[in-house]
Amino acid sequence: MTSELPYGSWPSLITAEAASAASPRIDGARFVGEDVWWGEPVPAEAGRVAVRHRGDDGDVEDVLPTPWNARSTVHEYGGGAWTADEAGTLFFVEKTDQRVYSVVDGTVRPLTPVAGHARHGGLEWRDGVLLAVREEHDPGLAVPRRAIVRIPVDGSAADDDAAIVVLVRGSDFVAQPALSPDGTHLAWVAWNHPNMPWERAEVRVGRIEGGTVGEWTAPVTGDRSVLQPRWLDEQTLLYLDDASGRWNLMRWRLGDEAPVASFAPADADTGGGLWVLGLSWYTVAGDHVVAVRTDGADHVVTVDPATGATTTLPVPAVSGVVIEDARGARALVSGAVPGGGTGVWSVDASDGTVVAVRESSPPWGEEWTPRATAVTVDGPSGPVHAFAYPPTNPDVTAADGERPPYVVFVHGGPTSHVGPVASSRAAYLTSRGIGVLDVNYGGSTGYGRAYRERLRGQWGVVDVADVVAAARGLIDGGLADPDRVAIAGGSAGGWTVLGALVTGDVFSAGISRYGVGDARALAEDTHDFEARYLDGLIGPLPEAEQLYIQRSPLTHAERFSAPLLLLQGSEDAVVPPAQSEAIRDALSARGVPHAYVLYEGEGHGFRRAETIVHALESEYAFLGAVFGFDTPGVAPIELQR
Repeated sequence: MTSELPYGSWPSLITAEAASAASPRIDGARFVGEDVWWGEPVPAEAGRVAVRHRGDDGDVEDVLPTPWNARSTVHEYGGGAWTADEAGTLFFVEKTDQRVYSVVDGTVRPLTPVAGHARHGGLEWRDGVLLAVREEHDPGLAVPRRAIVRIPVDGSAADDDAAIVVLVRGSDFVAQPALSPDGTHLAWVAWNHPNMPWERAEVRVGRIEGGTVGEWTAPVTGDRSVLQPRWLDEQTLLYLDDASGRWNLMRWRLGDEAPVASFAPADADTGGGLWVLGLSWYTVAGDHVVAVRTDGADHVVTVDPATGATTTLPVPAVSGVVIEDARGARALVSGAVPGGGTGVWSVDASDGTVVAVRESSPPWGEEWTPRATAVTVDGPSGPVHAFAYPPTNPDVTAADGERPPYVVFVHGGPTSHVGPVASSRAAYLTSRGIGVLDVNYGGSTGYGRAYRERLRGQWGVVDVADVVAAARGLIDGGLADPDRVAIAGGSAGGWTVLGALVTGDVFSAGISRYGVGDARALAEDTHDFEARYLDGLIGPLPEAEQLYIQRSPLTHAERFSAPLLLLQGSEDAVVPPAQSEAIRDALSARGVPHAYVLYEGEGHGFRRAETIVHALESEYAFLGAVFGFDTPGVAPIELQR
């Protein structure tokens, strides 16, 4: 029998502790002989990324022993921090020193020298060769220098940097190296400031002579995002190109003219924002290509390269899907499922068989997890896409006629994407009677290049207008209490939160996780990967300086009136604490109710279990304080003025 309680005050078995440990994300997966290994963050161990497999008894075991932590910091966001060979040798980047190590039977051995200025990521093992992206932060360099390198696996470079072979350098950024099956050619992705890889990047191909790549060519150039080269055979290269408006698969043979059309065109994206190294949206599995296609939700397909014939596979994942690895006709796929769980699946491209390798689900029943409803509303710049998650609790309901409070989630990036899967954070709130709307505002991936470029030169305008339109859609549809709609976001999403609070009145509260308040300060203080990102989002400096000032929420501090919760990591190199502290000081000067929480040792994104728990409970307590409902099991928060 269900009880009747006001929205927001519903008791829930989804605790912050349970939410913090639920359905850990997958950080890479590889075939190792007949085994499968995968990476997995462990919040209870300060977010350490472990590499694991399933033992003979069925229990999950660590391949990478504690306290080793497979985490790269190349581009600050890292990625591709581990790989493995067929015999069971693990290669990984250790977080604390960014050296590459090998692990054989539990014995850890360094492969790169002690050098505090060098970082590694994007590890790639193919046919006895270990490749990596190396990023050098030498004090004598004005900006980091990047290269694709070959690392000896016999340990000969552990004390001799000269033993590491530099295959390619000469561009500001490199990623996704692919060695041809015969070892004669290297393909890779390169781009230069002021572009980001989803704006303009190219695939380059060169012959390896004398151990390095001298001359190279690019199949296509121009204002397009060309990503992820993969060799179909010794002479044929596959890659992704968005010249048609969607990232689609292309095929090019060495020496031929550039292709003008995909061999498997689709009104969906195979590709996305290259924020982290090691991402893969397709792979070659036997006679087929296994790929993910995104149009709001993800789905996995096989493609016959000869005919373009496409078959959808019954992989349960619909969000955050990565095509991890291939062995013969089998491919490994990771992602999140509608019920909130994550997993790794082995798919057979020859017959479509899908077998679960690793599946995790939240410790609460599916009846507690809200299912996504795709929502599209009209915004000033066109349609705005979102996913709605209503209050969901099998034991409690609200009184007839009461409308629930809602939180509008704003993802970071801003060039990013959310899929139709309720996060544990969302389930924590919906189980307490608070609805969630997750918005893919203009600038998001997953809906084609035109949708993503809607934000070009308009950051702080289009994103704000789109989230406001999405919130008004909830209100006008009678789904949300118009007086109790909050907005929450992190990083670039925090910028949109702050912008929405100073430019409109639809939101009555805000939550900013390491949000950007001053675009000019961000351009000065941020790291090299994003050092020119704002050129495309706002405009180049110094020409557009007045526009930076005008767009920045801090410029309009007198307009802050809604209560605001600020959450920040002390070691954030992307959005330094000074940004949140300037907002805090502005709120204090205005007498606006607020709370500021600084988490020592946390960076851009919270990884420690205790931080995740405290942040989630703080958000709930904050919403209760400003929206006027009790928060059972969570202590009230003290707001400052």
